[in-house]
Amino acid sequence: MSARFDDGFSDYTRQFAALAHRANRLALENAESAFGVQLRTFERNANATAGFLGELVHPDPAADLPSLLPKGLRVARENLQRLASAGQEIAGLGLQTGQALAELARQPFQAGNGKHQGTKTR
Repeated sequence: MSARFDDGFSDYTRQFAALAHRANRLALENAESAFGVQLRTFERNANATAGFLGELVHPDPAADLPSLLPKGLRVARENLQRLASAGQEIAGLGLQTGQALAELARQPFQAGNGKHQGTKTR
């Protein structure tokens, strides 16, 4: 009787450890993806801003400073659009990770229902 309990407990402990490992892995992959999206967005925004500031410091002889104002506003608008797009992409990644974690949480219950269907309750 004790050996059967120990085996069952060991099986559940192994299952729990495997599920916890998978859940941690999913969370880490989500964090890595979100960080990558943010880093790419920061890089694009920094490049666009640096390019505009370079034009502002060294304007072309044909271009005057008042004509650079609309371009500065366009760069700022594009930067904000990239930030919003990155935020939406990160939210989508979070939803996908949440769905994967929910599916992972359902697995033991689905497997448990299959095991106990053949047994009768007295």
